[in-house]
Amino acid sequence: MRARGIASFSLLLVFGMPAGSIQASALEPQQSAENHKQTETSDPKKNGTNESSGPLSDSVAPSKEITPPTDFRIGVADELMISVWHEPEFSQSVVVRPDGMITLPLLNDVKISGLTTEEAKQLLTEKMKSLVNDPQVTIIVKAINSRKVWLVGNVARQGVFQLIDKKTVLELISEAGGLGPFAKMHSIYILRQQNGKKQRIGFDYKKAITGKGPNPILEPGDMVVVP
Repeated sequence: MRARGIASFSLLLVFGMPAGSIQASALEPQQSAENHKQTETSDPKKNGTNESSGPLSDSVAPSKEITPPTDFRIGVADELMISVWHEPEFSQSVVVRPDGMITLPLLNDVKISGLTTEEAKQLLTEKMKSLVNDPQVTIIVKAINSRKVWLVGNVARQGVFQLIDKKTVLELISEAGGLGPFAKMHSIYILRQQNGKKQRIGFDYKKAITGKGPNPILEPGDMVVVP
């Protein structure tokens, strides 16, 4: 009789509770687990993020430096990074203007077109001596835009091509997608400016591609014509 009384009392407690109370009691463990999961997700240390700067992996990349060819001379539209040790007001990125000049604080316009990076470094060092005690100048080439060659005529893609490093006529034609179907392979030529005069240099595509003829290295300003 005592056991039956206890069971009846338990059922009374269950069925006597409001439905909302039963549902709330059942949901409490699930809500607690979800709240714990949200806390872990929003924790910057566990999530690999920083509240002020976003993901830790999104760091600012340093300025890229390219290695110019050995015969490189600064030209119009080239982009340089000029740094002066412990002198941030002189350190900045510059682009060579069409007149061959760059502008730096207190130095105003300085002509550096036609100079090597070492010659430009010496020039700027000399000019800064009256403003800075023992200036330490560094010049980094960020982009070469002055070294260009042209390809015209019966090819897949005519136009202007960058000459960052050494490039032969065959390499240029290959970069342009090859010769056109009616190209005269034996009559191709290079127009080159030398000592104020235009020089015409013949090129035989068929001989060059078989290794039986020369494959000239291009120079800045060359124009390759494919009849």
